[in-house]
Order: sequence, then structure tokens, then C-alpha cells
Amino acid sequence: MIKAVRGFKDILPGESEKWVYIETLARKFFQTYGFREIRIPILEKTELFARSIGETTDIVEKEMYTFLDRHKESLTLRPEATAGICRAVIENGLYAKAKVLKLFTIGPMFRHERPQKGRLRQFHQLNAEVFGSEAPGTDAEIITLAMDILKVGGAEDLRLEINSLGCSRCRPAFRKALQEFLMGLRDRLCEDCRRRAERNPLRALDCKREECQALYTQAPLIKDYWCEECRKHFERVLEFLEIQGLSYQINQRLVRGLDYYVRTTFEIKAKGLGAQDTVAAGGRYDGLLKALGGPDIPGIGFAIGVERFLLVAKLPQDLIPPLDLYVVALGEEAYRRLLPLVHELRQEGLSVEIDHEGRSLKAQLKQANKLKARFALIVGENELKQGEALWRDMETGTQESLPLASLLSELKARLG
Repeated sequence: MIKAVRGFKDILPGESEKWVYIETLARKFFQTYGFREIRIPILEKTELFARSIGETTDIVEKEMYTFLDRHKESLTLRPEATAGICRAVIENGLYAKAKVLKLFTIGPMFRHERPQKGRLRQFHQLNAEVFGSEAPGTDAEIITLAMDILKVGGAEDLRLEINSLGCSRCRPAFRKALQEFLMGLRDRLCEDCRRRAERNPLRALDCKREECQALYTQAPLIKDYWCEECRKHFERVLEFLEIQGLSYQINQRLVRGLDYYVRTTFEIKAKGLGAQDTVAAGGRYDGLLKALGGPDIPGIGFAIGVERFLLVAKLPQDLIPPLDLYVVALGEEAYRRLLPLVHELRQEGLSVEIDHEGRSLKAQLKQANKLKARFALIVGENELKQGEALWRDMETGTQESLPLASLLSELKARLG
């Protein structure tokens, strides 16, 4: 027997309805906030992710699914969506079509990590991106959107952690101070952090090793190096969050695992996920479009992990809608008579099932109950002779006769 690849999971009936519910909920909020859908390829040139995410990040160094195609071009299954959306915005000139461009996408991402609760090698995200606005209100709006989706989806005990990573003007001084701090601890750091201390000091702060994190409690803080513009921007973001009734915790150690973030960066954590408790995260990436060959347009976005969201969501008990009608055809003649009727009702948008196996009345009614049919229509030899069909209420068990001559119009009226 061939089994699924480790870290790649089937989404089976019974579970898939939950996914549809969450995706529908997200689409509703995306529409409410003025976002439009974009669908991007799952396969991109490796260079796109190396240039955007950063060559010294865990994602690029350890986690990407990368291979050479037949023409020896390096391709990668997307580990995140922002870089691909930026590429699409640049390639298709979408930035010229609106002063502020709001886009969302829903789909799978791929990272070669150790599978665990809420973390798979093929995982799914709800992504929202805004291009063209550097206003603090946009930062607050994107965070509010993520919180709205999670809260209405039933996630409880949410905690918003937020920080500002400064900008290209104030970050170099912080980078230098952090690098000096890390080099002073070099012999006590893990191999990855020693390498990052030289090439990309901020990435060291994202280390997952507890031993390293314990050393970083005395590391320099970015807030001590903010320029006045970054300080005011962050203060305004917090003010607008407060106006909308959102509580937050400032986390000065929050840097996220991608190099393209500047200024606002945030994580939303949920109770019940264990150590990997981040269910949504995002931030501002002004300068990313320019770095990828596009115009110098600011951007900000977030991603919600669908698998983790489902672990903490409070969903309706029964997401499978009841069947409108189960058609019981007893005998070949009745089956031929009712088949076009079923097709007509389905074209009207009604959910209708008919048995194709010629099973007994008892077996078909049992199946109708299993499918939670509201009503059943029964036609056999006797009904054909009498020119009628039996209409059965599956909840009460009551039956009545309907004329075959006007059956279609009668059913439309009763089921409509």
C-alpha cells in the first residue's frame, strides 16, 4: 500500500466541511474590508524566495522544497505567499490600477519541517496583503481584520503581540549594536546563531533554541534605536488599535523569521496550541517590491494558518447541510420516469439524490435517513398505474399523494 508523504495530510469528508466553513468566513471578511482575490502558482523560481525572505533565514536555509527542472532551473514550492503576490503585482502591473491595492489568497504552502500539532509540511494559509499605503491606520486595519476572522471563527483567549523593527534609516545602528553583543557571546551560541551573528544578526533573535534565547534577554532593544518617524508611526498604530478596542502586548524581542519585515510586525497567539501557539502573523514590508525589481511601494500583510485555526475554532456542530429530497424509484420504469425529474430539480439548485442500484424501499429510505433528507419521493409500479407519487416527510413520517402529471411544478413549490 502506498501511503501519503510524511507531513502531507488528506482532508477527508467530515473535515473538509470545516475547511469550507473557515474559508467562506474569511472570504466574507476579505470582501467586507475591500480585498480582491488573487491566485498565484505554488511553484516559483527559487531566486524569488532567496531575495525576499532572506538567504540566512531558516526557511531558505533549511525548509524549502527546491529542485532543478529539466532545464536545470532551480524551482521551489512556495513556503509563503507574500513573495509570490509581490512578483505577480510587479509582473502584471497591478500597482498602477489602484492607489491602494488590497489582495487576498487562500491555499497551500510547503516547508520541510518536523511534523507536529498544527504544523505540517504542506500547510494552508489565509493571506491578506495591502500595497500603496504606509499610513499607521492601514497597519491597524490589517491587524483588526485578522483578529475579526479569528474571533468570529470562535478562537478564544487570543493574544496580540506587536513590535516595530524600525526602518532602513534607524536599523543599521541597532544591527551594529546587536552584532557586537552577539560576537561577545559567540562561544556560547549555537552553530546557526554564530553564523547569523556575522551575516544577519536579527535572525539570531529568531532562534528556537532555549539556550540561545536565555542569552538574548540582555540583548539591545530596537526601541532604543528607532528614528523619530518610526517611533511616531508605532505610537499611532497602537493608538488606532486602542480606538478599535483591541488589546495588545509589546514584545521587543519579536522579529519574525523573514528578512523583508520593517516597522510593524505582529503575531496573534491562541490558547490550546502548546509551544507553537502562533495562529496568525504578519507585518510591514516597505521596500520589498523595489528589491524584487518593482516600484518603491509600501506593503503590509498577514497570514493565518488554517490548520492551527481549526484546532482552536469553535465551529457549528453540523456543517453538512440536509438533503432536500431523496427520490426512491422502485423498478426500471419508475427510474426512467424520475431520472429527468432529478436532473431538473438539481438545475434549480436543489440537493437531490436518487438510487441507481435498484435497492429495496427499506434500503433506500435508510439511505435517505443517513443523508438527513428532509423529504422522500416514492414511485413504484402501483404509483405509476395510479398516476401519482408518494411524498414523505422524513421527520414526521407522514405521507400524501401527489399527481405525476404536475409533479415537477408541485415539487418546485414545496422545495423552493
